[in-house]
Amino acid sequence: MVSAAKVLAPSVAERRSFQRVRVKVYGRFMLEDRSEHPCQVIEMSPGNMALRTDRIGEPGERIIAYIDHIGRVEGIIVRTFQDGFAMTVLASERKREKLAAQLTWLANRHELDLPEDRRHERIAPRNPISVLRLMDGRQYPCRIIDLSLSGAAVEIEVKPAIGVQVTLGTMRGQIVRHFEDGVAIEFAVVQRPESLNAEFNTTLG
Repeated sequence: MVSAAKVLAPSVAERRSFQRVRVKVYGRFMLEDRSEHPCQVIEMSPGNMALRTDRIGEPGERIIAYIDHIGRVEGIIVRTFQDGFAMTVLASERKREKLAAQLTWLANRHELDLPEDRRHERIAPRNPISVLRLMDGRQYPCRIIDLSLSGAAVEIEVKPAIGVQVTLGTMRGQIVRHFEDGVAIEFAVVQRPESLNAEFNTTLG
């Protein structure tokens, strides 16, 4: 598999202008045929980005993406790799400056928020029964063992691969670990206590 760093190897000019950062944010993108598909951004600079997705477009195809924390991004596919593609970012100088600030914030956030961040209190919800949904529409009943603002451990019969995007209830995230009776999930964004309290009947404060 080609690494994202190699996929996004920029020109000398780009190396001077843009600093790529590794991120892990979710979103959706639209191909030229107007079909929409989920994706995960794995590396990005103000001038280009790499997306992991099940649907890969063609080099030269124009893309419109809507990325969590970043918003609308337009660009053109420049190359593909095993499970995604790299695209340029078409933006004004002002937009690039805004992207640079957003990426700095995201990079710092990911430096602090490690998978299954144990700085967040983990408790067993009073309503542990939930549903785990995969991006292809499959869904499985599960029981939440414990959860926090940043993730959850669930007891479930199936074990999707590590890195697979899932939804637990209405919370988006990805599988980060397997254990004997289930899987651990890292949420795409750190949740607000009131959101988890409302959905899972917790007492997180």
